[in-house]
Amino acid sequence: MKAKLFLMMLIFCFATTSVVGQGIIKREKCKTCGKVISLCPYKGKHPKPKPKQETKPKPQPKPAPKPRPVLYDKTFRVGGVEFVMKPVEGGTFTMGATAEQQDPRDDEKPAHQVTLSSYYIGETEVTQALWTAVMGNTVRDQRDKEYARLSIYGEGNDYPMYYISWTDCQEFISKLNRLTEQKFRLPTEAEWEYAARGGKKSRGYQYSGSNNLDDVAWYDDNSGSKTHIVKTKQPNELGIYDMSGNVFEWCQDWKGSYSTGSQTNPKGPSSGSNRVNRGGCWGSYARNCRSALRNGRAPGERDFILGLRLVLSE
Repeated sequence: MKAKLFLMMLIFCFATTSVVGQGIIKREKCKTCGKVISLCPYKGKHPKPKPKQETKPKPQPKPAPKPRPVLYDKTFRVGGVEFVMKPVEGGTFTMGATAEQQDPRDDEKPAHQVTLSSYYIGETEVTQALWTAVMGNTVRDQRDKEYARLSIYGEGNDYPMYYISWTDCQEFISKLNRLTEQKFRLPTEAEWEYAARGGKKSRGYQYSGSNNLDDVAWYDDNSGSKTHIVKTKQPNELGIYDMSGNVFEWCQDWKGSYSTGSQTNPKGPSSGSNRVNRGGCWGSYARNCRSALRNGRAPGERDFILGLRLVLSE
């Protein structure tokens, strides 16, 4: 009986211990992986983990610049008369007596930087057909308001309107805006000159579209002392006609002296005695058809050389 009990105790010991030499060792576990040492692939001596290398973030590609919106012509129709407004992309230009403006007048100085927002400007001067469609009267009616014995210097639907004062222009624009539900206006002096110079497409011409005035304008040397149908000369870089010659064009501004500092969307002086008109006319010498030339008249004055061109904000 004692022998049997001893044998059972001996079997139990072998089941729970290992015999090495003369000592008994417990089955230890690996502190790293938790497996029994004999089953651990590293026998309890795992290699130290390599330190993580810091990875620099990959530089992100710069976003592509947003494309500038493409501006297209805008066409309007009033009383069966169609007219086109040409886009003028905003930008910065030097206004006044720049190097190509030969023999500038004192009121064109100093040349100065001007930045403008985008806008639309009439492809042509306001024609007699458009004026009549809006106002209900003709160039002869306008002449008679001034003096009935004055001459007519070109008459027909496609001739530029004239014998109109700055005040007449405001009445015309007010009625046109009611008919079209738009916000047409006269150009500022800066907008007029920027468009005449060709805007961002400017090639630095002295006149609007060329250094050869005969290419782009009806003036003293070639007009035969009268106005001419619009779009019969070459356009400028923006596709605009007759900004040199044919008839002077009223601007919104009071006429005043230029400042030396840079300006953004200038609107001219807050008051004055004369409103600006630009561009020369059929009776002008070449010097007075330059893009930088400035002229001024009282706002109530009508003349056979005074017309207008429309502008529409973008």
